[in-house]
Amino acid sequence: MSIRPLFAAVAVLALAGCASDPAPSEQMRLTEQAIVQAKAVGATADEVPEMQLAETKYNRAKGSMADESYRNARMRAEQAELDARLAEAKVLTKKSEEQLNVLNTRIVRLRKQLQLGEAQ
Repeated sequence: MSIRPLFAAVAVLALAGCASDPAPSEQMRLTEQAIVQAKAVGATADEVPEMQLAETKYNRAKGSMADESYRNARMRAEQAELDARLAEAKVLTKKSEEQLNVLNTRIVRLRKQLQLGEAQ
């Protein structure tokens, strides 16, 4: 019978250890880096809704860190990182499409010039 209370005490301590999450300092750093990188390629909260979401979630994550609610901080920071990476991808995709349109316009112009040259 003395083993059961000991086992119960160990189980309670183990569960208590699992309940406290460590501060997600590395995730916060990664999130901040993703936001900075997205801004560097031109993602702004005014033009890319995901950037606004990223900044809002990151600010909430910082609040959760201050409250020592580390699980919430981690989840919000992870979401913010993903939103920032999506914002960056959208901006880069838009820039690539614009460059592709410029190149296609040049190709059409060159083809017309070649056709005119062959007609002479």
